Amino acid sequence: MRYLENIGTTKRYSAIGLGTWQFGSREWGYGGDYADREAGRIVARARELGVTVFDTAEIYGFGRSERILGQALRESGGTDDVVVASKVFPVLPTAGVVEQRGVASAQRLGVRTIDLYQVHQPNPLVPDSTTMRGMRALHDVGIVDEVGVSNYPLQRWQRSEVAYGSRVLSNQVQFSLVSRAPLREMLPWAQRTGHVIIAYSPLAQGLLSGRYDETNRPSGGVRSANALFLPENLQAARPLLDALRDVAQTHDATPAQVALAWVIHFPNVLAIPGASSVAQMESNAAAADITLTDAEHAALTRTAEEYHPATGAGALPKIVAGLVKRS
Repeated sequence: MRYLENIGTTKRYSAIGLGTWQFGSREWGYGGDYADREAGRIVARARELGVTVFDTAEIYGFGRSERILGQALRESGGTDDVVVASKVFPVLPTAGVVEQRGVASAQRLGVRTIDLYQVHQPNPLVPDSTTMRGMRALHDVGIVDEVGVSNYPLQRWQRSEVAYGSRVLSNQVQFSLVSRAPLREMLPWAQRTGHVIIAYSPLAQGLLSGRYDETNRPSGGVRSANALFLPENLQAARPLLDALRDVAQTHDATPAQVALAWVIHFPNVLAIPGASSVAQMESNAAAADITLTDAEHAALTRTAEEYHPATGAGALPKIVAGLVKRS
């Protein structure tokens, strides 16, 4: 496993973490046995492989993900050597609400201190001045160690740091070969200033695994509402998936591992893919051992830039039609 360097945190942050949205969340369709048994095995194996970052949120399963993760960490060795990260859902993120929700998350996780507490989304009405006042109070009493944000544009991330009064360590954003917006401004700024980008959906919900094509589409769960899995988008993704396969063959790896290696090629980026099984967790962790050449990384980026999937309002009628057909 590789770890982020020169970020000045109390604990080590692994380049590959574990996202736990699927723990206790029905929308992934993994079933009860996954939450009751497999989730704990995944966490235990992740720790054996050197994974230290475990990310959850109060909205995942309405607190159930936090409870499952907390129990799994306690049963596999405690939390002294891992980064427990959670997020407050900002329905009305005034200072008092943030403080209350932070205490509740810590209780569900079974920890005294949440190592990284993040604002899940920017609120369009509530200013960060009041939200960060709540974060500062949580930090000052020891319930929160590091503070982060999620889905923030760069300028608002910077303003939130001013409001907080010290470093807002990280921004958790969608970042992958098919979601490259952070490359333009956010990533260069974070590299210059010692901040961290946490990449969620680094495999584009499985598109970059190479498992799917227009004749083999996801049958349910959250992927069924993702425009990337429309037949025309899967067909358009063929050149990118072929490029991943070519690089994977060179490294004796899988396309998914290469896609993860592309994300963490940047030294201040960590990826938090989910895992449906212990085997997938093992595969994800192994991606940290792959070092792409600059030429390979650049070639993959160029190929990805030529992929233009149909998304947004134009794709919505087809997504709805597909959901209706499946039901």
